[in-house]
Amino acid sequence: MTSRNQIREDTPAIELKGICKSFGSVKANKDISITVARNTIHGIIGENGAGKSTLMSILYGFYKADKGEIFIAGKKTNIRDSQTAIMSGIGMVFQHFKLVENFTVLENIILGVENSGLLKHALSNARQTLSNLEQEYELRVPPDSLIEDLGVGAQQRVEILKALYRGADILILDEPTGVLTPLEADQLFRILRRLRSEGKTIILITHKLREIMDVTDCVSVMRQGQIVHHVETSKTSPDQLAELMVGRKVLLRVDKRPAQPGRPVLEIDNLQVIDNLGVQRLKGINLTVKKGEILGIAGVAGNGQSELLKVLGGMQAATGTVRINGRSIDLSGPRSNGQYRRSNGVAHVPEDRQREGLIMEYHAWENIAFGYHRDLTYQKNRFTMNNAALRKDTSGKMNRFDVRPVDTWLKAKNFSGGNQQKIVVAREIERNPDLLLVGQPTRGVDIGAIEFVHKKIINLRDQNKAILLVSVELSEILSLSDRIAVMFDGFIMGERLPNATNEKELGLLMAGVRDDTLCSAN
Repeated sequence: MTSRNQIREDTPAIELKGICKSFGSVKANKDISITVARNTIHGIIGENGAGKSTLMSILYGFYKADKGEIFIAGKKTNIRDSQTAIMSGIGMVFQHFKLVENFTVLENIILGVENSGLLKHALSNARQTLSNLEQEYELRVPPDSLIEDLGVGAQQRVEILKALYRGADILILDEPTGVLTPLEADQLFRILRRLRSEGKTIILITHKLREIMDVTDCVSVMRQGQIVHHVETSKTSPDQLAELMVGRKVLLRVDKRPAQPGRPVLEIDNLQVIDNLGVQRLKGINLTVKKGEILGIAGVAGNGQSELLKVLGGMQAATGTVRINGRSIDLSGPRSNGQYRRSNGVAHVPEDRQREGLIMEYHAWENIAFGYHRDLTYQKNRFTMNNAALRKDTSGKMNRFDVRPVDTWLKAKNFSGGNQQKIVVAREIERNPDLLLVGQPTRGVDIGAIEFVHKKIINLRDQNKAILLVSVELSEILSLSDRIAVMFDGFIMGERLPNATNEKELGLLMAGVRDDTLCSAN
């Protein structure tokens, strides 16, 4: 690892001056100037589509600015590409990791920067360097494990180690907690503080106010491609930042009236799932969701919540009994699919929007039809779809759900993560389902859109619909749910009413402390 040239203590790590970037008629960055002090954690927040990721992609060399200057440690730098950025001491951890899943941790870290003609020697040298980095920054990851066998928190640590291995003094993290549990996010924050204490400069791109208030030293707010405010974090508040981001006052809590539950819509009896490896993922699940209520499922990722949603959404076979509006649903065979569920009044917002909710190479208007292409309003005749009607319908949904930009021809991959999520939510909620299955509804969504999506879910409940909600955000579970069920290792550990529990008790259930043990302790 080579050290940087000595620079004055008061020299900023980064200065961006007059940065402009347009994509066609869309002005993503408009005359942006920003200064990032050395050895600080600097937050950049804004709504989806505000230009945060574009700005950092310019700094990392993914995009070339149309206009403006970049200074690294006081020196004007022409960042032509990501290799130039790396050579200038900049590393970036993307929201969606850039790892080769069937390679080991060590192979991923060395990939592209092998410094020996013999791979064996390169791996040996890298192993020692990696060991030193792990100890110095408390970023422990088993070096010989395959990426596909690691959880998302460990994969993120690999991405950070990759950047440090390449000599990064400046580390950019783009929405780093979008796929992390609260415990993993807290661990990441400890790592970031450690990196800062060891002389690194961190830029944190996020829309989560808790992260800004917990871990940053100062924050820059972006709105519609411009910087609208700089402030030391200790001199601001979540309410002020939310208003600056959105341009209006934002309700940071869910406002809802008490539920009026009716008859059961979803009934689950002894639901079991065994995966392709012979591992039992669901172990006799029994649940009921009624009209006019939201049942929240809490749990650490990997404890069966994903399998539950996939079974109910027709994406995975299972045994047991599932009834929707009193009618048994086939859990295996050719009719056990999403189309069959939709015809029975089920809509599904999947947990992973990119793999399960969208076809990334398809246009927005094609994705709005995804799963609903047999709808008569989209048909010209038996053999042809009415694409004009579909594009008109898509434009209406995009406007109502504030998808930016309102461009029905834009491919899904070219929308920001939050706007991708809003496309999926708009498609499913506007089908007026009897039962909405929703996994991680606000993952990667900004504060204004979170308020909007929460209102849409509550409105659906108040229309006497049933909602099954899965979220790793305990605050979201507590504020949206009318009842909460906690999952651990494929079991339901217990049920609680939101006003009769707290994060500590739910955390114990999520950790496998049985319901009867908690009751006897109380």
